[in-house]
Amino acid sequence: MNAAEPRTLGSGWISGAASVALGAMGLGAVFCLLFPAELTTPELRAVYPMPLVRALIQAVIVAAFVSGLLSIVLRKSKRLGLAGLSLATVSVLLGGSSVPVDGPVPLSDHLGLDWFLLDLLLMGVLFLPLERAFARVAQPIFRKGFATDVVYFFVGHVLIQVVVFFTVTPASLFFGWARHPSFQRAVASQPALLQFAEIVLVSDVFQYAAHRLFHRVPWLWRVHAIHHSTSEMDWLAGSRLHLVEILMVRAIMFVPLFILGFGEAPVRAYIVFVALHAVLLHANVRFRFDWLDGLVTTPRYHQFHHAADGPALNKNFALHLPLLDRVLGTQYLPARAWPVRMGSDGEPVPPTWWGQLVYPFRSPAKR
Repeated sequence: MNAAEPRTLGSGWISGAASVALGAMGLGAVFCLLFPAELTTPELRAVYPMPLVRALIQAVIVAAFVSGLLSIVLRKSKRLGLAGLSLATVSVLLGGSSVPVDGPVPLSDHLGLDWFLLDLLLMGVLFLPLERAFARVAQPIFRKGFATDVVYFFVGHVLIQVVVFFTVTPASLFFGWARHPSFQRAVASQPALLQFAEIVLVSDVFQYAAHRLFHRVPWLWRVHAIHHSTSEMDWLAGSRLHLVEILMVRAIMFVPLFILGFGEAPVRAYIVFVALHAVLLHANVRFRFDWLDGLVTTPRYHQFHHAADGPALNKNFALHLPLLDRVLGTQYLPARAWPVRMGSDGEPVPPTWWGQLVYPFRSPAKR
């Protein structure tokens, strides 16, 4: 690609990058149709409205074609446009959105490729326009570390079966004795909205405790420092979580929900809520939500936790409820201000996903 060519709107670079991204997503979706047992999540397969899913796949492939053609017309270098067109063409040659799926699909070990593609598309469609229109800090879409965070987003979604196994199995093995059927029936019989509120509270109490441990215990901090290593916040930055942290925190948060016996619907609602809320907290938006700061964590509230500024260090541990920080003396939220610098001033963290994966396990002399 010609390095002298601009990347501004109208240069063909944005449409070329969009074509590659959409083409890759379309191809991944076609593979999900071709190999549903191996690549898709059984819980999601059960609720997919397939006519709508097929229409969405078709729209993504068509959009990849259109964006690629636009990039070829506008840009001297044709690489991005041709790459996007090639991915879309392969998708069509493999059957596109019309690939038949013979059912019922057998249960098997699987990767959550469908969950990755669906969440990436939805989050991108929702947050990319918001960040372009209401950006707090001027920065490119493909900011420093963006590619690394895409890998984190991919790994965290595709390995969902692994995460669930290492979350559910310890709870059932070590905490099954704490379950009392009569108490669980009483909990599950409550109104769904009340259960949801209780799940938010219980999860945040345990998450708060785990979060403080990750900041206090030296080896756990090396794991958590990876999450703090990004210096430019956006909707994808929250995905930068080491596998050890994902497994530990989700296990800690799941155990009380497992013991208490909340209903399936409120738990699923919480999973959707926490996914959207975590993305919003890291998004590059200038919304302050001042009236909500005392009730629910907001982007301004959480991004002070990511600040490299002295007074904000080791503050704002709560994921959902600022009340926990206020009561426990760890709140920092100066009126109408935003953090100046993001990131960690400690030992430099490697820039690549693989380097960050092995970073906590390397001796200080080798890091």
